[in-house]
Amino acid sequence: MIPTLGVRACRLACAAMLLAGALPVHADDLFTVIENKPLKEVWLNPGFYSYHFQRDKNLNDSNPGLGGEYRFSTVASVTAGRFYNSDRFYSNYAGVYYQPFAFGPVRLGAVAGGFNGYPKMRNGGWFLAAIPTLSAEYKSVGVNVAIVPTYKDRLYGAISVQLRLKVFE
Repeated sequence: MIPTLGVRACRLACAAMLLAGALPVHADDLFTVIENKPLKEVWLNPGFYSYHFQRDKNLNDSNPGLGGEYRFSTVASVTAGRFYNSDRFYSNYAGVYYQPFAFGPVRLGAVAGGFNGYPKMRNGGWFLAAIPTLSAEYKSVGVNVAIVPTYKDRLYGAISVQLRLKVFE
């Protein structure tokens, strides 16, 4: 039993592991460089669930919203959306995922882009960030997991889980 983890965080982590485990993996293909091939996929998401590292700050873990992702290659996509953030304000984002590596069925890389809506960061204005990400997909369902670092007392670190649904291929 892990008493410090919330029930929701445990459920989401289990769902992500089950999704990743549902995909076939061969031992000789465990860590690979992904070949860059063109794609045309559109994904939608309902926001995020974030498990914050600073549990004593009364942060909002549930971050509902609406976002989209256009995957134009096997290693890259563009993303944009809006969500209710950890500080209980609305945030917008736009960025580019670049995930050129795979560990079994999980793609590894980062998302870089602009964000706004965090009152302690540039008074809620836009700022740039790069965030390490992991992604897994099975048919029309996917999950992005972001490891958001803490930045001074302006942004609070978290593990954020974003479920996705492919709506066009």
